[in-house]
Amino acid sequence: MTRYDPDNIFAKILNGDLPSERVYEDDDTVAFMDIMPRADGHVLIIPRSRARNILDATPQQLAACMASVQKLSHAVMAAFEADGVTLQQFNEAAGGQEVFHLHFHVLPRHAGVSLRPPGTMEDRDVLAANAAKIRAALA
Repeated sequence: MTRYDPDNIFAKILNGDLPSERVYEDDDTVAFMDIMPRADGHVLIIPRSRARNILDATPQQLAACMASVQKLSHAVMAAFEADGVTLQQFNEAAGGQEVFHLHFHVLPRHAGVSLRPPGTMEDRDVLAANAAKIRAALA
């Protein structure tokens, strides 16, 4: 297995070297808006500590991430009046992983509405407005 790259984009976000629209933080995890959302309210949850993916994460990292995934799932459903939530998590390139820092996607879903195709950058003002809705739902 390949080693953790401390220069990956999520490590840079954690270090404050790259901007992000954060919606939640605790001692172990950070949640922020996906800049290429496949649904309004699409958030990412990452551990603060180093883990390439689920294959090398500790049970403690996974437990902390899943607690935040559940909290953010409730928040995005409330914030976007969603009917459900889709969770995605990818491991290694062959498994679809593109950023090699453990992360979970939380996507609010509405009945009959497909996910948008991947790869389209969202306007920062839209991300900020969506983040505000999620933060309000968490309050």
